[in-house]
Amino acid sequence: MRSLESTLGQKGAGIANGASTAIVTDCSGVYTSMAFTAEEALAENDSLNRSWGLGNVGLLIGTVPAGVKKTIRFVVCFHRSGIVTTGLKASYYYTQFFEDIESVANWALAHFKEVKSRGVAFDKKFVRSSLNPARRFMLAQAIHSYYGSTELLRCGRRPLWIVNEGEYRMINTFDLTADQVFFEMKLNPWTVANELDWFTRRYSYVDHARFPKQTQKHRGGLSFAHDMGMANHFTPSGRSVYEKAGLHGCFSHMTHEELVNWLMCALIYEKRTRNAGWLKRTLPTICSCLQSMLNRDHPDPIQRRGIMSLDSSRCNGGSEITTYDSLDVSLGQARHNLYLAVKCWGVYVGLAALYKRIGDTKRSRICEDQAKRCTESVAAEANPEGLLPAILFEKVDSRIIPAIEGLIIPYSLGLWQSLSTSGPYGAFIRVLKMHLERILHPGICLFPDGGWKLSSTSDNSWLSKIYLCQFVAEKILGIQTDYAAADGVHAQWLCDSRNLYWAWSDQMVTGEAKGSKYYPRGVTAILWLDL
Repeated sequence: MRSLESTLGQKGAGIANGASTAIVTDCSGVYTSMAFTAEEALAENDSLNRSWGLGNVGLLIGTVPAGVKKTIRFVVCFHRSGIVTTGLKASYYYTQFFEDIESVANWALAHFKEVKSRGVAFDKKFVRSSLNPARRFMLAQAIHSYYGSTELLRCGRRPLWIVNEGEYRMINTFDLTADQVFFEMKLNPWTVANELDWFTRRYSYVDHARFPKQTQKHRGGLSFAHDMGMANHFTPSGRSVYEKAGLHGCFSHMTHEELVNWLMCALIYEKRTRNAGWLKRTLPTICSCLQSMLNRDHPDPIQRRGIMSLDSSRCNGGSEITTYDSLDVSLGQARHNLYLAVKCWGVYVGLAALYKRIGDTKRSRICEDQAKRCTESVAAEANPEGLLPAILFEKVDSRIIPAIEGLIIPYSLGLWQSLSTSGPYGAFIRVLKMHLERILHPGICLFPDGGWKLSSTSDNSWLSKIYLCQFVAEKILGIQTDYAAADGVHAQWLCDSRNLYWAWSDQMVTGEAKGSKYYPRGVTAILWLDL
């Protein structure tokens, strides 16, 4: 601990822990005191003893007389200089502008009103009265957890945006990026392009693909790693810290999922920004990704069904998984997965529109054909009651809410006609709506308390995905159900004494946060502002 009174360079008082953190004020009458305990620091009357260097407790002390109202402004500062990562050398971007903790403190005090007013404006923008109290609370906590998980680095001359995966601290986990894209596009769209470019530049790879239980390799193509590393350590090019070969569940590869996620984010970024320069240099990657999706459907174009049927050779005898890695096979298995199939449909619809707009009629028709094949494959699997299996063609009859998740892609691209029940995919949209209406009941996809249950065969339910699916159900499909009651239950999960410490957590097992604590993904809740 150290006092900053001699190093601030202006009138004020401050306590710092080394060179990394500090609390400072410029209010008159406040002084610093250091000791072994807070009681000793408060009791010290000799001003010479207050800067005692052996004390491991530091206080800023001010007196407000009885009956008097006084405002004391504090700024909490942090600073870390030099290289802060391994595997890829990077420093914090802010160190270009702030040399040390004192310069941070001086700037913060000088701009106190401005920074505070920006915070107030932010609250007014996002804490909207149109949201019910439960949704306002959950959105606020999700934004806290998102920003608490972020870093802005400088690698060479390039900015490098990082969203850590909450308590796990994996760097830019790509299946989270695809859900955080709605929030980032509203606040800071450049970060989406930054993430996509870094994945393309350093965390992409080309593989082969195999049918299950077969050794013959077929052409695969371009895809992307699950993450870029962990805890400020960047993995080698084309590798993640998460993915392992030879597995059929958690920690296996997410090759197809991340391929679809890259295309989804690229389509949304391009549509919302119309960044012509970015599209020009990125279009070859988009085309390679399309071919990779086609190859993972079937090597024979005639036999393609619009969905994933082959696993990456990187699995080496195992099978690919989805982002729902900790759930059962209903959402965990990637091949023939209903959730991923509808997401593929959304990407094909978006690609068809993009290629049509830029005059590539050949690829536009291929994408339209793939989208049609996907809808036919899914619709054909509905049983007489209108229920869809979680895994197509494999008699896995679990029922899943995220069957509708992929509809968010055409919505985000403004392709309203593709979501209309009277549009070109009307029969498909009606099938998905009927499926959801039939499963939103206790004992299927509702918990006894009324909370949403992502899979009928798993008690592991993720709030970020619930928020996303709620929006799709309410805004796109027009499903009539008691959303407010469910919101109250979901907010209560976060307020459970077992979960409170973590601000916002994702993975809830019958209401208890079993994992994914202090997680950034909950900003899918930003979609509620479009209701």
